[in-house]
Amino acid sequence: MSDYKEFTDKMEKTCSVLVENFNAVRAGRANAAVLDRISVSYYGTDTPIQQVATIATPDPRTLAIQPWDNSLLKPIEKAIQASDLGINPQNDGRMIRLVFPQLTEERRKDLIKQVKRYGEESKVAIRNIRRDAIEKFKKQEKASEITEDDYKNAERDIQKQTDNYIKKIDELCAKKEKELSAI
Repeated sequence: MSDYKEFTDKMEKTCSVLVENFNAVRAGRANAAVLDRISVSYYGTDTPIQQVATIATPDPRTLAIQPWDNSLLKPIEKAIQASDLGINPQNDGRMIRLVFPQLTEERRKDLIKQVKRYGEESKVAIRNIRRDAIEKFKKQEKASEITEDDYKNAERDIQKQTDNYIKKIDELCAKKEKELSAI
């Protein structure tokens, strides 16, 4: 009987990606994770900002980015402006400061919508993994590699796994929404 590890790993990876997406959602306070997806061209290679600069949090609402190579100030500034971060970087010639404004009610609602969208995308991904798993087991049954009972058991187990991961995604979304509402 085929095991489900391949599909469990994919579902787990989907949840990990969701958590990474949530970390990039700005929650009103300075968090270096918002820069995780922003890369800058460094000697012709797209490189994450964390690998070319020191990132500090001098106060709860500010991130200070100090590149190790001053020639990267402008490219980092442009990369931040081009991102969906929604914050204008302040370049003083030595470092770049990102000042996170207090979240407005409207921005908070937008962020909650974004969180819900990420959650829905993850649920769709989980359901697609379920569909792929069931198709695989159906092919194995048709090829007489597994019995009809094995197929039914696999289908039930995959559905149970899917339900568990959908529940986990709902919990992650609720936690992030609560975090955004509390700010």
